[in-house]
Amino acid sequence: MFALFTQGTQQTLIPISEMEQAPISLSPWDLPEYALRTTLRMLAAIVASLVFTFIYGALAAKSRRAEMVLIPVLDILQSVPVLGFLSFTVLFFMNLFPGKVIGVEMAAVFAIFTSQAWNMTFSFYQSLKTLPRDLVEVSRGFRLTGWQRFWRLEVPFSMPGLVWNTMMSMSGGWFFVVASEAISVGNTTITLPGIGAYVSTAIAERNLTAVAWSVGAMLVIILIYDQLLFRPLVAWADRFRFEQSAGAPPPRSWVLDMVKRAHLFRLLLSPVGGLFRGLAALPLRLPVRLPGQVNAAWSSRPMDHAWLVMVVAMAVYGVWLIVSFVATEVGLAEVGHVFWLGFLTLIRVAVLIALASLIWVPVGVWIGLRPKVANALQPVAQFLAAFPANIVFPFAVVVIVRLGLDPNIWLSPLMVLGTQWYILFNVIAGASAFPNDMKEAASSFHLRGAQWWFKVILPGVFPYYVTGALTASGGSWNASIVAEVASWGSTTLRAEGLGSYIADATTAADYPRITLGIAVMSLYVIAFNRTLWRPLFDFAAKRLRLD
Repeated sequence: MFALFTQGTQQTLIPISEMEQAPISLSPWDLPEYALRTTLRMLAAIVASLVFTFIYGALAAKSRRAEMVLIPVLDILQSVPVLGFLSFTVLFFMNLFPGKVIGVEMAAVFAIFTSQAWNMTFSFYQSLKTLPRDLVEVSRGFRLTGWQRFWRLEVPFSMPGLVWNTMMSMSGGWFFVVASEAISVGNTTITLPGIGAYVSTAIAERNLTAVAWSVGAMLVIILIYDQLLFRPLVAWADRFRFEQSAGAPPPRSWVLDMVKRAHLFRLLLSPVGGLFRGLAALPLRLPVRLPGQVNAAWSSRPMDHAWLVMVVAMAVYGVWLIVSFVATEVGLAEVGHVFWLGFLTLIRVAVLIALASLIWVPVGVWIGLRPKVANALQPVAQFLAAFPANIVFPFAVVVIVRLGLDPNIWLSPLMVLGTQWYILFNVIAGASAFPNDMKEAASSFHLRGAQWWFKVILPGVFPYYVTGALTASGGSWNASIVAEVASWGSTTLRAEGLGSYIADATTAADYPRITLGIAVMSLYVIAFNRTLWRPLFDFAAKRLRLD
C-alpha cells in the first residue's frame, strides 16, 4: 500500500507540459494506474471533508449565532455546482504551484471535496443537535470540559451515522469525478489521468467497450476499499450505538479482526492510540453550549439584534457585489427568464425527491434492521451510489431520440440517479442505530403494521431521513448541471432548466451568466430548505430525539 501511494503521488510533481504529452489511453491495461490516481484524490478529499465536518458542524451546532450564518451558507455551498467551484478556484490552485501538476491535482481534490463535505457536515450537525439529554447531564456530572465532551460524547455518538455518510460521500464523489478530472482554464483543458477522464474520453469516442471496462474497474475499487476501509469502520463504529439493553450481534470485519489479533499491528498502533486518547483527555476548555450556562449579557436581545443586523448587512453587500457584476452583461428580462428556469428545475427536484423517498425509506428500514443483510448489501449499495450517471447518459440519449420522447421529462430522472442514495444510506444508518430497547418496548406493546411504522420506526429514523433528503435535494440541484445536458458523441439533448443554463454558460466561459445561474440556484435552495427541510429538522431535533 505504501508503494502504491508513492507511485500515485510522485506524478503530481512533474510539469504540466510533460503530462500533456501523454493523452488519456482507452487501453484496459492503463486502468489500474488511472484507478490508483482517482482513488488517492478521493481519499485526500475525504480526509479534508472529515476535518471540515468536525470544525464546521461543531460551530454550527454549539453557537446559535454562528448557526444563523453557517447553516444557510452550507445550504448555498451544497447547491453550487462542481463546475461553479472549478470556474473560480482553479486559477488560485494553479498559481500556488505554477506549471506543476500538483496545482491541478489540488483543484481536482477540492472539486471532489465539494461533492463530499456537505453531506458529512449535515450528518454530524444532526447528531449534535439530537444528543440525548441524559448523556449531556452525565457529561456535566463528570465535569468534562468542552474538548473532552467533544471527543468522549459528541464524536462517538455521531460515529455510526457519520461512517455511513462518509461511505455515501465517497461513493457520491464518483458522480463528479468526470468533471473534476478535466480542468478548463480559458480555452485550455487539462485532463488528469483517472477513471473520470477515461469515462469522459470513452463517451466522447462512443466506445462502449471502454465504458464497460471502466465500470468493471470501479466495481473492483469499491470492493477493495469496502473490505479494507469501510467494513472495518462500520464494525468498529457499532460500539458507539446508544443502547440500554443487549443489542443484536455486531457486524464483523476480517480486516478489523486481523488488526486486533496481530501482535505487530498492536505494537505499532498502540502508541498512536495512546497519543489520541491522551489528546482527547486534555482539560482544554473550548466553547460549549450547555443549558443554563449561557452568559446573560452575551445572550441578551440587544446582542441578538446587533448580530442580526451585521449578518443582514453582509448579505446585502454580497448581493450588491453579485448584482453589479452580473449587470455588466445581463439584462433584466434575462434575469426573469433565469428565475423561470430555476422554477422548472425546482419542480423536477421536488417530484424526484418525493418519489425517491417513497421507494427508499421502506427499503432502508428493512436493510438497517437486519445487520447481516446490511453487511451483505453494503458493497452493492456503495457500487450503485458510485455508479456515475454519466455512463447512463448515452443510453438515455439513444432511447429518447429513437422513441421521440420529451427531454424535458425524460432527462429529469438522471438528476436523482446519484443523489437518491443519500436517502437510502441515511435511513439505513438510522435503522441500524435504532436502540434495541425501543424495539423490545414496541414488541411488548404489540405494535404491528401501520402502528409500528408511524409510532415506532418512522419517528426513530426521521432525523436521519431529513439529513439524507436535505442533502439529496441539494445534490439534485448540483447534478442538474450535468443531467439537463446529456451527450452521446455528436448528439446532445437539453432539458429546459437552470442546470442546462449554467452548463452552457460554463462551456462559453461566460462568468456573469455563471454567477447569475449559481446565485439563482442558491436562492431557490435556501428558500426550499427554509420552507420545508429546516422546519422538519427542527421538529426532529426537538420532538424525536432519544431521551
